[in-house]
Amino acid sequence: MPALHGASTITLVQEKRRHERVGFRVPVTCTRQDGPEVQGTIVDLSVGGVFIEAPSSPPFGARIVIHADLPGAPHLALAAVVRWTKPHGFGVQFGLLGAVETHALAAVVAKARLSA
Repeated sequence: MPALHGASTITLVQEKRRHERVGFRVPVTCTRQDGPEVQGTIVDLSVGGVFIEAPSSPPFGARIVIHADLPGAPHLALAAVVRWTKPHGFGVQFGLLGAVETHALAAVVAKARLSA
């Protein structure tokens, strides 16, 4: 239920993400079978997904592969689905990841959390 504060209404938002997100910047290339490559930069990351800042976005629901070099894990290929778009980028949810990919993402999250 919204809380009333003077003449305005404040809506309480419930966070639905299951994984902690951390700020992290790394350039990426996103590919898909039926569309152009998108160059961008990951700006926040979790084990479950990322937000990619980019001049264009694949459409909602597009299946993409994110090609990234993470610390300790160069040349990763991360399967993902576009879950939302904005004028300056898009958010994705990862598909099934292997042990190497999952470990690399978890290590980046842990290191960023410690340095925050």
